[in-house]
Amino acid sequence: MEGHKSNAGTGQQTNQSSLTMSASDAPDPVADAAARAKEIAEQATLPYVWKQTIGDVDISVPIPAGTRARDLDIVMQSKKLKVGLKGKEPIMEGELPKSIRLDESTWSVEDQKSIEIHLEKTNQMEWWPHVLTHHPAIDTSKINPENSNLSDLDGETRAMVEKMMFDQRQKEMGLPTSDEQKKLDMFNKFKAQHPEMDFSGANLSM
Repeated sequence: MEGHKSNAGTGQQTNQSSLTMSASDAPDPVADAAARAKEIAEQATLPYVWKQTIGDVDISVPIPAGTRARDLDIVMQSKKLKVGLKGKEPIMEGELPKSIRLDESTWSVEDQKSIEIHLEKTNQMEWWPHVLTHHPAIDTSKINPENSNLSDLDGETRAMVEKMMFDQRQKEMGLPTSDEQKKLDMFNKFKAQHPEMDFSGANLSM
């Protein structure tokens, strides 16, 4: 395997509408399935296959059998990526959605038939919707990484990722996020401790 490492440079009467999910907001399995099918079809048109974890992105680009590293034209920059064969139109070229850590991002030729690219995200607490900004996007709110991936993270990072995933699901269902729920719980506790007060006009903004 030939490889290179990139050197490039909301009272007593709470607002229930924010806490309950209306029928129109309920998940539609049929619509979700259709959206997923469309997403898969769009991704299948790309000249590469990609996957990601919360911290990195891996891309596999098929190339003609027998291709060697010296036959390739690969440019890896902080927010740009170009992959192709010398003297030909690039297989993929454009702007990355977020920046990468160049000193930890690599590429290599696998069995002279594919280019394996590893991009280390600068911000390792967010999902990418696509590899290149002009390519079809995936719905990152639907990402549910395997527990095994989470177990690889340290305690603090894992807690942050799990909180982020919980908040995403809550928002999808029209429910309060973890921070909003904390505010609501504190407010309800305060009301219970002060029954003499009138909270009818209070509005706990979420």
